[in-house]
Amino acid sequence: MNTILLSKIEQGYLKENLPAFSVGDTIKVHTKIIEGEKQRIQLFEGIVLAIKGSGTRKTFTVRRISNGIGVEKIFPLHSPNIAKIDVIKTGSVRRAKLYYMRERIGKKAMFIKAK
Repeated sequence: MNTILLSKIEQGYLKENLPAFSVGDTIKVHTKIIEGEKQRIQLFEGIVLAIKGSGTRKTFTVRRISNGIGVEKIFPLHSPNIAKIDVIKTGSVRRAKLYYMRERIGKKAMFIKAK
């Protein structure tokens, strides 16, 4: 397949008003939820564990603890269903993927230092 043609098509779908965030940051993702004919915004706040891909296929994984249970969501960065992304706190980590956070519970899961 012609990669130049494919990249030109993808340019129309890229979002431009995205904040700069990285792995270890605490972010709040505002997601559009459509239920029947009603539309609402749902918030998901947590720590960014991983960022993968490039272009329109770029995704990021966010983890939070809800009622003592770890919940992870993978969001496509350029999805039209993401209304807004707010960076709450920037973290200082030495890894590109924070999968070791899955074993941590309670205060140990919030050890990431602020920059």
